[in-house]
Amino acid sequence: MAVLWTSADAALATGGRATRAFAATGISIDTRSIRPGDLFVALKDVRDGHDFVADALAKGAAAALVSRIPEGCSEADPLLIVPDVLGALEDLGRAARARTRARVLAVTGSVGKTSTKEMLRAVLTSQGKVHAAEASFNNHWGVPITLARMPQDADFAVIEIGMNHPGEIAPLARLARPHAALITTVAPAHLEAFDSVEGIAREKAAIFEGLEPDGVAVIPTGLGVTPILRVAAETRAARTITFGPEEGSDYRLISAQIAGDATIVRAEAAGQQMLFKVMTPGKHFAANALGVIALAEAVGADQAVLTCDIGLWEPPAGRGARERVYMDIVDETQSFDLFDDAFNANPASMAAGLEVLAGAQPRDGVGRVARGRRVAVLGDMLELGPDEAALHAEIAALAAMNSVDMVHLAGPRMRALYEALPRAKRGEWHESAKDLAARAAHLVDAGDVILVKGSKGSKVSLVVDALRKLGQPGAAEAHKGKE
Repeated sequence: MAVLWTSADAALATGGRATRAFAATGISIDTRSIRPGDLFVALKDVRDGHDFVADALAKGAAAALVSRIPEGCSEADPLLIVPDVLGALEDLGRAARARTRARVLAVTGSVGKTSTKEMLRAVLTSQGKVHAAEASFNNHWGVPITLARMPQDADFAVIEIGMNHPGEIAPLARLARPHAALITTVAPAHLEAFDSVEGIAREKAAIFEGLEPDGVAVIPTGLGVTPILRVAAETRAARTITFGPEEGSDYRLISAQIAGDATIVRAEAAGQQMLFKVMTPGKHFAANALGVIALAEAVGADQAVLTCDIGLWEPPAGRGARERVYMDIVDETQSFDLFDDAFNANPASMAAGLEVLAGAQPRDGVGRVARGRRVAVLGDMLELGPDEAALHAEIAALAAMNSVDMVHLAGPRMRALYEALPRAKRGEWHESAKDLAARAAHLVDAGDVILVKGSKGSKVSLVVDALRKLGQPGAAEAHKGKE
């Protein structure tokens, strides 16, 4: 592997002192996933990373970034000693950004940041070497780590930027210095820390404060807060590009038709018609894909290639991925479809997930219940502030709920939705996802389509795991190609 940081370069970037020469090929903050050649960064969280330095070196780390010589180590070990580890990590990210020739793209938004980042990775790969954040590395650790890991020969870098509180996005955006930045959407989320959706919009728009002098801002149309985003974009960006369903959008979404496991998208840009396919159902994925094309074109990518390659993206586990779970190794009809969307939830993304469920087609006549059902398993939406009970109850009034046959719920906040649902749709409610997961076999039948969605902290992923365990080992491979 190519050398990412020499001891000399890292010391120069951080102002630190290297106890001996080293050459690192990667960056790691976790000894559980560390690889030989990584520079281990001893950050302090629940545990102090200095406690794990000796283990990291034993596992083949090239060196460790520390603020003191840790227990079990000495000057003979490869250490880069700095006054503050997090500050030094930011310095590495800043230096990596300064030395790269990559076009840097930044993404934020209340919904769809990680999916959009992965779409960008997929569509840009055929047009150059792409470096993108891993998983949801989008906070005060994740952004500098992503930058510090950036190879010098990258052509594109995709940086995801998130927030939980006011004032978080601007410093991360200034660190990333994007050539183009995208806001996917703004929705009620993190309302514990913000007075209003307008406050969230202003925080999201702070991403434009980091734009390069010739930078491009890409914003969604059709939102109540679009004017706030537009003012921020036009203040900070050399050029503003809009996308969405509104007349006059630079990239206008004309239609998004769900067709089985895909979404067929018709759009228009600069008077030219676009037709492309996103390989997962959901109108919100169509909107994100249009934003991706607008952002990628803004840094010089080819539109024709982009619209072809958008079909290479598939949602990762926990973010809307669809799978079939086979409960019988012989009879493939004894199966159900599972949408795993258990990683994140707020009112906007909950509405989008239920819309996908409403458009899915169950299979009749194969289960204990004659008619296949659309089943929602929903966990608490967290960080919604003082109106959380009302925001949960309002889910019952969504148009997509008319097509949902049964709703099972987990978490104290979801009790409000349980009370608001018509009795015919009320399934089980449990205080915890763990308790609901124990009932997995009673929640689903062959032919059903089931959506599992909730905030990560609600732990509805336990229900996903329990539903997957209803499948017979080896059945998916046995039935592959039969459906």
